[in-house]
Amino acid sequence: MRSIRDIYKIGKGPSSSHTMGPERAARIFQEEHPDAEAYRVVLYGSLSKTGVGHGTDRVLREVLGPDKTEIVFSKDDPADLPHPNTLDFFAVENGVETPRMRVMSLGGGDIQIEGRAPGKDEEEVYPENSLAEVIRFCEWRKVRIWEYVEMTEGKEIWAYLTKVWKAMRWAIADGLNAEGILPGGLHLERKAKLLYEQATKNQMVQLKETRIICAYAFAVSEQNADNGTIVTAPTCGSCGVLPAVLRYMQEDHGYPDEKILHALAVGGIIGNLIKHNASVSGAECGCQAEIGAACAMASAALAELCDMNLDQIEFAAEIALEHHLGLTCDPIRGLVQIPCIERNAVAAMRAMNCLNLAYFLYETRSISFDMCVKTMYQTGINIAKAFRETSEGGLARLYRRRM
Repeated sequence: MRSIRDIYKIGKGPSSSHTMGPERAARIFQEEHPDAEAYRVVLYGSLSKTGVGHGTDRVLREVLGPDKTEIVFSKDDPADLPHPNTLDFFAVENGVETPRMRVMSLGGGDIQIEGRAPGKDEEEVYPENSLAEVIRFCEWRKVRIWEYVEMTEGKEIWAYLTKVWKAMRWAIADGLNAEGILPGGLHLERKAKLLYEQATKNQMVQLKETRIICAYAFAVSEQNADNGTIVTAPTCGSCGVLPAVLRYMQEDHGYPDEKILHALAVGGIIGNLIKHNASVSGAECGCQAEIGAACAMASAALAELCDMNLDQIEFAAEIALEHHLGLTCDPIRGLVQIPCIERNAVAAMRAMNCLNLAYFLYETRSISFDMCVKTMYQTGINIAKAFRETSEGGLARLYRRRM
């Protein structure tokens, strides 16, 4: 597996696969063809069908230059398309079009360029490839998962996770202070500030907890929808789940930043395993791969925060992923807003429930986390394309018909 830095990327929303990935690819192509007279980028699959809503065309023009960049939203769906998020780059130099550079945007901001070996930052650093292997190592060395992360990645990982946690907190703070209508044409009003104000007025402990956690999840997700700076965890579309529960637990229970960083490390391993053995791309496996993965990361992180044992940590992550199996991705108008923002809040609360179930019932577990990851991938690739980030089915289609 790669470094957990691969899971936590600080960047601008609204989509890690539709904006962050293509932006990264465009910068590489521009560096290779700096004197091009013109650029042409052809988008396929999910990138074509939801690219406008996700801002793919906007970010490509920003990088390559608005006056000399042509964006083609291909209506073709070639059978040999290597990934649902595929794009081709061409440049015109001395009046001649260069050979294409084909790129697959894999989710979480990662890309793969056809015919090229992975870059140095994409090299694998973890020899273990399943949670069972990780747990066996931890039991053998008598260490916790966060210690395993430190042993593998070095102490410098904590400086990186400190930046990650700071960016997560900023996203919450900025989102709670922001008001107004989100861009994109749905006229969706920001709700994080309202939720938080209602939470602080409420005296019922359970309702207060729910509303605060939901307010935090809304805050980050609304920042993402407004092209603000967030941290992928593991994607932009699911960026609100993990910071919401960790921020709440720190404020309500007084956990120091050191414990939060340990929790982030554990959550990162869970996200890494899902990405390595399945997918975190909504276009490839539906929203179960984004929100389901985020909920599993948050549940495991919470279990670490509460000093639970390895079996409990695994059970928390497994419950979370299992109960998102089959979740489709059908964003209205291709925007990362409906149902995406609310799903972050719902998944954050589900992570809290998974924590409680894992504490009491871990000895009754009969399904492994690794088994659940494999099931998620098998389920995802068999979900109809209309429900995998194409805006052609479900809520997106019914909303379009209503209009």
